[in-house]
Amino acid sequence: MVSKALVVGAYQRKAEEIARLGIDLTVLTPPAWRDRRGSQKMRPAHTEGYTLRAIPIRWNGNFHFHYYPTLGKELRSVAPDLLHFDEEPYNLATWLALRLTARAGIPATFFTWQNLYRRYPLPFSAFERANYRAACVAIAGNQDAAIVLRRKGFSGEVAVIPQFGVDPAVFTPAAAASRPSDEGRPLHIGYAGGLLPEKGIADLLHACATLRGEWRLALAGEGSELSALQQLAAVLGIRDRVTFVGRVESTDMPAFHRGLDVLVLPSHTTPTWKEQFGRVLIEAMACATPVVGSDSGEIPHVIGAAGWIYPERDRAALAAHLQLLLDDPHRRAELGAAGRRRVLAHFTMAQVAAQTVAVYRQVAGGA
Repeated sequence: MVSKALVVGAYQRKAEEIARLGIDLTVLTPPAWRDRRGSQKMRPAHTEGYTLRAIPIRWNGNFHFHYYPTLGKELRSVAPDLLHFDEEPYNLATWLALRLTARAGIPATFFTWQNLYRRYPLPFSAFERANYRAACVAIAGNQDAAIVLRRKGFSGEVAVIPQFGVDPAVFTPAAAASRPSDEGRPLHIGYAGGLLPEKGIADLLHACATLRGEWRLALAGEGSELSALQQLAAVLGIRDRVTFVGRVESTDMPAFHRGLDVLVLPSHTTPTWKEQFGRVLIEAMACATPVVGSDSGEIPHVIGAAGWIYPERDRAALAAHLQLLLDDPHRRAELGAAGRRRVLAHFTMAQVAAQTVAVYRQVAGGA
């Protein structure tokens, strides 16, 4: 498996679970990955039962044009039965990788989050068509991405599997004895992810500014909107109630979620993006932290009936949900328990790994 996502330590649990199912697995990642949220170094955290190794990357941070110059050498060394290339089919890295596997007679699969139907210019459209021909099975991270694959002409099998689940033994509710009393305590609201325009964090600040009663807001993450959001909090008169936490290591996220009374994902759909999954939602839900999300992209399908959805950009509706949770600790407990049950039923790392291994067997069998 080649995956820049697995630089994140918590995500490596998926690899452990795949290996536990009898797969002789080698995972290759870049030493770090850069994007608009900053730079994330590869940090080994879950490495039992498989091989995890960093390999060189060229044009790091360029989503469409990055690639791995030593991948051919790695494939010759590992001699895999198949390659799971954890990348979009319209990117250079995927095209180069699947060319290598085709020449070596190694079957391959790719992963896509792309849930908007978009036509790409050359050379990306050519990469995409070639990769569609090279893979007999594709993995789509959500239902809309599967629909996009079909509309764009992919004729192989499509498996709809989230890229990652959560480990419910790590993302656990706070022990009852450690929970502070709700009486006289502010409502602790949180967000985690990129501080980016499409994440809708300004809506969250505006909604919080209208709440009646005591509350605090923690914003975890980095990104281009940091300064603008700090200024907005000051303009709204709530700067002393908002904490900009910065990047939180993946292994520290369970503690972050357990410190919240509600997690909000206020994403906005744009012409080029809509929420593709929202992993932070299932992390919070596994910790029995209630979740509120906009109706952008996959968010309603992830939350289901285990949290609250509001129309994206509707600050009044978001504020109304938060006010209800501020006023009713019992409702918070009910939603938290429902979220935990939903994760156990649908979104554990073991379930995602088992579905992924089923794809591997399908790809190998088809080859």
